[in-house]
This record gives sequence, C-alpha cells and structure tokens, in this order.
Amino acid sequence: MPSFDIVSEVDKQEIDNALNQARKELATRFDFRGSNAAVEYEKDKITLTAEDGNRLRGLREIVTGKLSKRGVDLRNIDQAEPQISSVGHARQELTIKQGLEGDKAKEIIRAIKDGGFKVQSTLQDRQIRVTGKKKDDLQSVIQFVRGKDFDVATNFKNFRD
Repeated sequence: MPSFDIVSEVDKQEIDNALNQARKELATRFDFRGSNAAVEYEKDKITLTAEDGNRLRGLREIVTGKLSKRGVDLRNIDQAEPQISSVGHARQELTIKQGLEGDKAKEIIRAIKDGGFKVQSTLQDRQIRVTGKKKDDLQSVIQFVRGKDFDVATNFKNFRD
C-alpha cells in the first residue's frame, strides 16, 4: 500500500549556516562595532544577547533574516519575550520546534478526515503516516495539506509505493 509521512523538521545544518552568516554580519556592521552582542546555538535553542533592547531587536532581525534566506521556516521558531535587565543587558531565546506536537498533529489528521479522502492517517513518533490504496489519493492529500496553513511547517517524506 502506498504511503508517505507528514513531518515538521528544520535542517540543523541550514540553521548553523545562517547563524554563521549572522555572526559575520554582526562583526562587520557599524552599529554593532564595539558591542558585546552574541549569538549562541545549542540543541534546538538560539540565545541572543546584547547591551540593550534596541541592539537586541537589530540582532534578532539579522538572525531571522538569515534564517529565512537559508530556507528555514520561521513558523518552527518560537520567540520568547526579551529579558531586559536594569543594568542594561538584554537577552532573548529562540526555540526551534522539531516534529509535530499533539494538538497540531490532531488538527492535521482531523482536516484530512474532514476532506473526505480515501486514506488512513495515524500519528507515529511526532509525524503523521498517511496510507491509501491509490497514489493519486495520496498526492491529493499532499496538495490539500500544502494549501492549508496549520501555523507549522509541513514537509513530506518517505513516499513509497
């Protein structure tokens, strides 16, 4: 039986490349010269630090711009509220979401069922497995999911006959 998986993944290598580009731009920009603004990346979390709120905002714009240019879907990045201390240090964390969370996965499965397609969809390990008897049914489900906005990036993989 033909099947495919609906996943929500972000390429970690592209994130690393985008952050390296952001660090290079940070080193050459005039408005950040002499500042101790920094970008740190560790296991699905990007930490931005700067002297004040304005520089933090500029740093966030640089990072999100580089991420979007590298093809990273910004819907998979949660931006926490900036933390600005009385001393003047500003810090913000960007969390990278990998996989489909329970509510979003259920919403996608419900939308597929309500669409009236002749397929079965199940949630397996933070991804949705869609199976059907015909390849055309599966391709119409892919087009349906691409056309809808579920506030999360959706990718398709493991298309098998």
